[in-house]
Amino acid sequence: MPALLAAEALSCSVAGRWLFRDLHLALEPSGLIEVRGANGSGKSTLLRGLAGLHAFQAGVVRREGALEYIGHKAGLSARLTVFENIRWQLAQRGQTTNAESIRKALIAVDLGGAEDDFCGALSAGQLRRAALVRLIVGSASVWLLDEPLTALDQDGVQLVKRLIADQRDRGGGVVCATHASVRAPCDPHPFRTLALA
Repeated sequence: MPALLAAEALSCSVAGRWLFRDLHLALEPSGLIEVRGANGSGKSTLLRGLAGLHAFQAGVVRREGALEYIGHKAGLSARLTVFENIRWQLAQRGQTTNAESIRKALIAVDLGGAEDDFCGALSAGQLRRAALVRLIVGSASVWLLDEPLTALDQDGVQLVKRLIADQRDRGGGVVCATHASVRAPCDPHPFRTLALA
């Protein structure tokens, strides 16, 4: 079975400093790659490049199917409500979903009743939960998640681990930049760590 995402001989430098050279990775169906490294080691840059938002100096990236990228910041407009943000982001990806599906997803991330709240009034943890709704209502086979546990309480951390486990059970894959494991206990699927210096 072909890899959902494959990268060959990636090289990237920022401000004249090489973050990584000749990097290879392959994300198999139901796979998880946790990208680890110190601050500034290139984790976010790698994910942005895999998402097509940053140009590598060398190398090739191949993707199969749809991709969902959630960056270190939630990527939500403070001037829109939670519901408006989600609907707008889905539309940017050519996806449509009914209002009830979004409301059910908001309940799943413990934001039930907050759909009409402006994102500018939410806490950092609530913004992270709102961003996670895209994973529930979307249909991407590959998730690229940059520090998805940031600002979350313990319930939120467990939520992320469940969402990732569900994605892998469906045959999807996840590449995650993280300082702490996002793997659920007893997860039977393939798992790799990619360490950046």
